[in-house]
Amino acid sequence: MGDMIRARGVTRVFGRGGSAVHALRGVDLTVPAGKLVALRGRSGSGKTTLINLLGTLDRPTDGMIELDGVDTTRLTDRQRDELRRTRIGLIFQSYALVPYMSGLENVEFGLRLSGVTPSASRDLAEKALSLVGLKKRMHHRPFELSGGEQQRVAVARAIAHRPKLVLADEPTAELDSRTGLSIVGLFRELVENEGLSIVMTTHDPAMMEIVDHVYALEDGVIV
Repeated sequence: MGDMIRARGVTRVFGRGGSAVHALRGVDLTVPAGKLVALRGRSGSGKTTLINLLGTLDRPTDGMIELDGVDTTRLTDRQRDELRRTRIGLIFQSYALVPYMSGLENVEFGLRLSGVTPSASRDLAEKALSLVGLKKRMHHRPFELSGGEQQRVAVARAIAHRPKLVLADEPTAELDSRTGLSIVGLFRELVENEGLSIVMTTHDPAMMEIVDHVYALEDGVIV
């Protein structure tokens, strides 16, 4: 299978001179394809900065990041956008759903933004919502869904375009621990059954039992 992610010497500095903040200081990270990996660390440890760099939402100040054999640090902005649209799924702590759209419409909307045709997007959206166990609830709007169900819609939106890599930043932070565990259990199933590679940030020790690898971040360094 090889490696989905290879990061070497990744450094990210915000600001300049005396006020410069070193969010990451030479991080090395390898994520094998088809694995569920957790980045853990306290707030301010650099987890979100690293997820943003892996997701090509930001560029490192120094170092190299390869996704599925492509050195993303050498890509133009346009190429990075294309990579995100086709190969990467992103899930955030807040579900960021459009409130007046049903679950199905939210997932379809995400697909349209990725350039998928309307006819194909309906089919892909229904498949993704079935995969996350929401087949019967897909026509409900966010306010009619529980927090766990809303996060499942967000997961469906992230996987609907069939990415190879899913990055999730604190996906269970807004959920009670039982619901949070069910979301990580869903990640586990997607890794096993769909061959996805998933990297998630968390500071919840209960999640560590379910993942394949844990990287601990402290003050911008993997310890």
